[in-house]
Amino acid sequence: MQSTITSKFQTTIPKQIRESLNLSVKDRLEWKIVNGKIIVIPALETKFLNYKNSIKTGPGSISNDIQNARDLRIEKFK
Repeated sequence: MQSTITSKFQTTIPKQIRESLNLSVKDRLEWKIVNGKIIVIPALETKFLNYKNSIKTGPGSISNDIQNARDLRIEKFK
């Protein structure tokens, strides 16, 4: 299958490809160059799991956290 690149460097995904990959409006695509070829992959999954264990959590105090956030906000606007 082929598609044409427009003057704005846009192209249309052929209907057969859209339907077979179940693509719809607002879906994201990931573009890669591998050995001189363009690879386009649907980026449908959320990548939030890549950040697993990147934030340390533990016991805390909600009231202290709220006060700290307020203090930081006050400093921002001084």
